[in-house]
Amino acid sequence: MSYRVLHIDTERGWRGGERQALWLARELANRGDGSIVAARAGEPLAIRSVEQGLEVVECNPSSEIDVAAAIRLRRAIRKHEINIVHAHTAHAVAMGAFATLGTSVPLIIARRVDFALKKNAGTRWKYGRGGAIIAVSNAVARIVEQSGIPRERIHVVPDGVDTHRAVVPAARETLGAIGVPTGAPVAVQVSQLVGHKDPVNFVRAVRRLIERVPNAHAVLVGDGSLRGDVEREVQSLGLQNVLHVAGYRTDADALLAAANVATLSSREEGMGSVLLDALALGVPIAATKAGGIPEVVVHGESGLLANVGDPNTLGDNMARLLTDPALAERLKRNGAERAKDFSVERMTDRTISVYESVLSRRQR
Repeated sequence: MSYRVLHIDTERGWRGGERQALWLARELANRGDGSIVAARAGEPLAIRSVEQGLEVVECNPSSEIDVAAAIRLRRAIRKHEINIVHAHTAHAVAMGAFATLGTSVPLIIARRVDFALKKNAGTRWKYGRGGAIIAVSNAVARIVEQSGIPRERIHVVPDGVDTHRAVVPAARETLGAIGVPTGAPVAVQVSQLVGHKDPVNFVRAVRRLIERVPNAHAVLVGDGSLRGDVEREVQSLGLQNVLHVAGYRTDADALLAAANVATLSSREEGMGSVLLDALALGVPIAATKAGGIPEVVVHGESGLLANVGDPNTLGDNMARLLTDPALAERLKRNGAERAKDFSVERMTDRTISVYESVLSRRQR
């Protein structure tokens, strides 16, 4: 069966969801299927899609109920004979629901966060339009079901990671410019500085790490509404010379590849796709047990996990990985093997299975 998929992602900036949308669109196109990306003009997803040779439809909604934007998407659906619309983010769901209304084209909805759906008529309507909900983890699937979506419409498809790409670790000059001395062991966290990522928990974990490994440094890559809180906590704990808040960086992958340990301090997490990068890059992981993270990282086998909101154990785990080379090497080997289970190719195979199940129901 041939698929002609319109991928909708109207977010600004570049985060995990946008990268997943691009990787799926690219892999489908590589297999000979039609893959068109609807994204905001000038945003990274639109730019990178064009660079990958994908056709882009501009979608610049002023709100979730921008009827004019939905009409333009409907025209694109007709023009390109689309047979699947895949909404990759929460804001894209409304656009997809309006654009497919009154057509025979099914809407597939991706859900990457472990937050309950809002309890209002608009949410019930737009998610009710979905032919299938793709949850990135069993943890997300449970929350979607608890929000009122029938379990038979929910499919678990973990995010993917490009296991073929070569990422050159950041040079010591790059790390030095951030504040990391040459030769210092370094923990790197790549995440937005927002509530569910709990970056203040990371700061407190670093304090524990420094108690155990005094020459260690840490880099927090990302930006967000809690940056001020993070920087105040860094000052309060006297970590300004060892914990470097780097902000948004286009070389985040290179910084992660240069780390001696990768961390994720979340209190809520759909899956934690940055941990897939760490597995593939061979960087040992210390993270929390939030949401779907234990479905990615098996404690003691491919990383070390701490309870949510427990900075002392998280910091102790970081220290263990920096001071026990045999443990770190074993977790790296196991992690690289585990990354194969989350390849982009496998993610695409699983997504196609969802497409097939929805289209086959439509044809009955």
